[in-house]
Amino acid sequence: MLTIKQKNVLDYIKQFIKKNEYAPSLEEIQEHFNLVSVSTASYYINRLQQEGYIKKEAHRSRSISIQPDEIIKSALPKEIKSFSVPVLGAANAGQAVLRAEENIEGYLKVSRDVLSRKNNIFALRVEGDSMNKAKIAGKNLKEGDFVLIDSEYKSPKNGDYVLSIIDGCANLKKFRRDEKTKEVMLVSESTNPKHKPIFLSSDDDFIVNGRILAVIKK
Repeated sequence: MLTIKQKNVLDYIKQFIKKNEYAPSLEEIQEHFNLVSVSTASYYINRLQQEGYIKKEAHRSRSISIQPDEIIKSALPKEIKSFSVPVLGAANAGQAVLRAEENIEGYLKVSRDVLSRKNNIFALRVEGDSMNKAKIAGKNLKEGDFVLIDSEYKSPKNGDYVLSIIDGCANLKKFRRDEKTKEVMLVSESTNPKHKPIFLSSDDDFIVNGRILAVIKK
């Protein structure tokens, strides 16, 4: 990708060649853009050549030529197939015992085959085993795996796998709301029978802080 300055230099070269039928010299490029030195003009020319936009013969004046569009396209980077999302610590897949600290610990590389967008997405490490039978896109949540959270999703439906914050502690569970009593439960799906549902009331300090979109295996 070209910077704005590099694009301006390229456009100037194109216009100059079109008008004069020969390329500008380094001195003319320096003067046109009021650059500090000829070396700076040479730097821009070298960058444009490295990126495949122009061709220049060494040690020959006015030897710059514009590369055909098909050559430029073949030199451009391929479509970006991955992106990075911030890792905001860990969330417990058991009882809500881990503090919901939002300090970025690092970044996780995510394939676009897994997720098509990165806006409002962050990752958490899975702690505990209370969700090791849950399946999200065919992958279960084992300790040490990462989950991708859609932080915009605040109104969960029955059956959603969510990140919730209870009394300042983060946990991963399946969301359930009783249609009659409106009572909220956070349900475990685990091979370990010790994990029981968490029942919540209006007196609890509780929010849903996003929905689990995908699992990245460790």
